[in-house]
Amino acid sequence: TVQSMHTPPPQELTVTCHPLALQLNLLYEEVLYTILHRQGKPEPTYVADADELYEYVQKAFSMDPEEHHVILQRVRDLEKPIFCLKVTVKQAKGILGKDVSGFSDPYCLLGIESKRQEPASDSSSHPENKKPLKAVVKDMIPEDQTHRTQVINQTLTPVWNETFILEFDDEANASFHLDMWKRFSHFTQLIYNFLSRMFKEARKDKGQDDFLGNLVLRLQDLHCRNDHWYNLEPRTETHPDRGQCHLQSLMTHKKRATSLSKTQPSYTVHRHLLQQMVLYEILQHQAGSTSWDGELSKHATTILYLHAAQKDLSDFHQVMAQWLAYSKLYQNLEFNCSCLLHQITSIEYQWIQERLRPEQKAELAESFQSLLAYGISLLQKYRSVFPLSSPTSTLRLQSLLRVLVQMCKMKAFQELCTLTPNLQQMVMEALKVQYHLLPQPIGQWFSTHGPQENGKALVRLLVEVNGDLERCYKTWNKFFTKNQSCVCIPRDGPLALTDFHQWFKEAIPKWLQKTYMIALERTQRAIQVDQLMPLGELNKHSTSTVDLSTCYAQIVKTWQQLDWPDPEEAFMIMVKFVEDMCKIALTYCKLIKTRAEELSSKQQDEGDAANRLCIVVNNVEQLRLLILKLPAQLDWGRLEQRMEGIVEPEQIQHTLHNQLQGTITCLDHEIRDVVQNLAKKVTPQPGLKVKTQSNRVRSKSIIPLMKFLESELQYMNQHLVQENFNCLLELLWNHILNELTAAANQQQNSSRYYKKLKFALQSLELCFHAEGCGLPTDALHMPAFMDLEEGLKLRSTTSRKLIQNYFSERIREQLEISSEKYGAVTIKALYRPSEQKLRIEVLNAVNLIPLDSNGSSDPFVQLTLEPRHEFPEVVARNTQCWKNELHPLFDEAFEFLVPPEKCQQDGACLLLTVFDYDKVGANDLEGEAFFPLSNVPGLTGDEEAADPARVSQTRLPLMHPKPTGDPLLKLLESRKGDKEAQAFVKLRKQRAKQSKESV
Repeated sequence: TVQSMHTPPPQELTVTCHPLALQLNLLYEEVLYTILHRQGKPEPTYVADADELYEYVQKAFSMDPEEHHVILQRVRDLEKPIFCLKVTVKQAKGILGKDVSGFSDPYCLLGIESKRQEPASDSSSHPENKKPLKAVVKDMIPEDQTHRTQVINQTLTPVWNETFILEFDDEANASFHLDMWKRFSHFTQLIYNFLSRMFKEARKDKGQDDFLGNLVLRLQDLHCRNDHWYNLEPRTETHPDRGQCHLQSLMTHKKRATSLSKTQPSYTVHRHLLQQMVLYEILQHQAGSTSWDGELSKHATTILYLHAAQKDLSDFHQVMAQWLAYSKLYQNLEFNCSCLLHQITSIEYQWIQERLRPEQKAELAESFQSLLAYGISLLQKYRSVFPLSSPTSTLRLQSLLRVLVQMCKMKAFQELCTLTPNLQQMVMEALKVQYHLLPQPIGQWFSTHGPQENGKALVRLLVEVNGDLERCYKTWNKFFTKNQSCVCIPRDGPLALTDFHQWFKEAIPKWLQKTYMIALERTQRAIQVDQLMPLGELNKHSTSTVDLSTCYAQIVKTWQQLDWPDPEEAFMIMVKFVEDMCKIALTYCKLIKTRAEELSSKQQDEGDAANRLCIVVNNVEQLRLLILKLPAQLDWGRLEQRMEGIVEPEQIQHTLHNQLQGTITCLDHEIRDVVQNLAKKVTPQPGLKVKTQSNRVRSKSIIPLMKFLESELQYMNQHLVQENFNCLLELLWNHILNELTAAANQQQNSSRYYKKLKFALQSLELCFHAEGCGLPTDALHMPAFMDLEEGLKLRSTTSRKLIQNYFSERIREQLEISSEKYGAVTIKALYRPSEQKLRIEVLNAVNLIPLDSNGSSDPFVQLTLEPRHEFPEVVARNTQCWKNELHPLFDEAFEFLVPPEKCQQDGACLLLTVFDYDKVGANDLEGEAFFPLSNVPGLTGDEEAADPARVSQTRLPLMHPKPTGDPLLKLLESRKGDKEAQAFVKLRKQRAKQSKESV
């Protein structure tokens, strides 16, 4: 239940709050239509699963399952909307200068090409083989579907800011094309005609425009909202660098078939939808509505985001819808006022009266007056509404006063509510009502027992009134008399130069936005040129952090120079500064990681890639230190002193400190994520070999690992946190023991590596300890600093362990296969716990390779459980052989009596081998597939999961043994005295011999 001092019971709220109670089904139809016709690639911060969203709205609208399915079916029968891509061509930079002046006269052609995409072949689908599309708009898209920007004369940095709406049918098969051309200028035409006449080849046709670059974006790869700089691609490699183009895009709907979309304004429908979800979120809040801070769940945020995008609602109209919904809900269901202040701030900074229609202005004005009247009515009875017995009363009253004050200061309020009385006078009149009210009616204090009893009653009355006045003076006085924004006691008079800062008030939002955009653009440029190289021995971050710290310093200086006199408005400005700086920090993290991937993709050296990741970690750590210094640099202590009596400390904590702490948490997460990637970079796959400069064969992975540990520790920042150290070192420790084991199994002299590796690990410990400035020594105690020879004994790898690793590798490869080059086999697998039986149904095989001279094959499937040492008593089983068939339908079932713990071992798998039967010689290998037994339903003891009717089919692409051999097989082959290892190698060699790949 929701606790509120001035609200009706929760069960009455739906009728009271929701203006469309009788049209709830229509609103539900609207939200289902929004989810059903979702567009764009799902954003990582939103819910991607449609079923989750359906389940959420069903609860939010209190729909029973049957009614939900009826409405959902009705929505599916409605006509689809017209899908649109709203594109704004903002600007370009770094384009080619094609004129003799060194400039160009650029313009853009753009449109959408819709066609069925052909599936990519195996070779072309590899990332290294992908080439940019060279399509040209005028060649690919009909002229009536092509849009064109204006020509910007003589520039290499054109600015268009032109918006186009492009319609399409199916985003999965549609691509957005943009070409940039240089107009064939009049001066160039004169030269062209003159030269033509000289060579007697004058023609009447005009010269052709020059191609500057293009870009092609698949719609299925775009998010619902996008704002990016894109590289322009060339048609030839003569000038590969063609500059960049800045695009903003939004996927919207036209002609939505829902009833509300046809009859009501978009922002009105959006407000009702928001109001319904906010009401549900408040009622679900466990601590009651008064502690709800306006934060919506991930599901509600996703739906509102999709609805606003599909309706093409501007940011201002979204904020206005939020204000109308929240302000109305507050009058029926009290909650924390901080979200109302956020809407007030947003409307104030984005207010342009001309963008609203008359009915919208009237609706907004009515919401202001309604909230003001409601707030004054609460102040008239504040003793009962905000009783001192409640610990949250003072905060609630203070928040209400701040909302009323800020609302009355808004430009929107002053322009729309010109006849509203002065707030100060309204508050004073409301308080006078309180002074005329006694705690109890006078008649209840007196009796008819005589003067003596009445005298005692009068004394009690005076004591009660005096105590009430004393409490009011100590508690409420600071809110009504010391609050600089709502003073009820007149001042002596203003000084001559008082309030001169008001002259600049209208420019403040533009200054703040300009400061943010300049800082963001400088950050983006700094990352584009950052080569991720350390600045020196003492400064292990790269150049972009220097530019970022400069941007932060300029923002801090802007705040110091502004020194806004009004403390309440200064607090709002500070909130905006902190919000912008946190946005820049998170944007920097995303872009610097992308920059590291971009630089690493151009080089093959794993060491260089690891170094760049180290620099990224250092950069993010440096950014974290910058963020931590902001409270001192922005002098939050002084601001909090100025806000004393105006804003409660809890609200300052919520709006400033919590936001900063949330950003710090995100940066810590980014550091952990990059360190995990770093550990993977410096621990490559074991067993690969390469010739060194001394022409001796060594393990390829041990050399870069030692190089990293010994000579490149300077890339590691000394201030990494404990969990990052553990994450990195634990992976390194496991990899070192694997490498030493491999060296020992290959009968190499690995003892010469021990001292060097141990020294490298101790150096790593010293690096993190940082002479007492980093992590403490006891925190660095890890198994890696044990004696390596003892560790090697504990982790000694037997032949059986290597065989297990071999099948684990094959299972991993099986999961990564995307093509069916050799065909595929389909099975159903389940485990019956009560019988301890593994049941395998071999259903069919498809697209097998013809291996006989008649262009067909005689296939059969052999089933074995591997590794053999785990299943020594389980014999191999074979299906029937099908003659002259490349798509055999086996439909045979096999049962194996095996304990469940054996199936859960590492590397335990079902090996399905498809052979082509040969009467004369050995059977030829069609292919083999590895199915991990740990994935079999019913293995954990769940009998229902082992129901054959519920178990789904599994299609396994066939694979062949590697023609050049496998590193683990070579390692097993080197163990000459191990009969089990030799037998396994012989069997796998025979299997490879049967493969046509080995020929």
